[in-house]
Amino acid sequence: MKEAIFGAGCFWGVEYKFSKLDGVEETNVGYAAGVSENPNYQTVCSGTTGHAEVVKVNYDESKISYLDLLKFFFQIHDPTQVNRQGPDVGSQYRSLIIASNSEQEKEALNYIEELNSSKVHSSKVATIVQGKSEYYPAEEYHQKYLEKKGVTSCKI
Repeated sequence: MKEAIFGAGCFWGVEYKFSKLDGVEETNVGYAAGVSENPNYQTVCSGTTGHAEVVKVNYDESKISYLDLLKFFFQIHDPTQVNRQGPDVGSQYRSLIIASNSEQEKEALNYIEELNSSKVHSSKVATIVQGKSEYYPAEEYHQKYLEKKGVTSCKI
């Protein structure tokens, strides 16, 4: 089982979308890329922790590649927005990839370069790619939140 971590705005919709992919075995929402230990939803939303809302994706590499996850990630949000996604504003909603290893980091940076070169977006990709970061699971009520609410489709 491989692991990938993505931030693309509010983690509820991002988790929901990734959980529907064939080859994704498990998703978990949480916080990462900040400076404080053991953050919670309230502190992350305050903007003082430096953490982003992220989704940890455990996937079966024999069914889906990291590149396929990257492509999906860039399709489900606007990677040109800085510290926001749609109506959600703040650094906790930044577009973020946390690479688990140097291969993931290289693949993510190469794909971003490809997106920028092809001018798929009218602005440059603002997604931040960084190395391994401490991951803190979000509170239980955030896990599979949209499914718990009976959502059967999701536009993020």
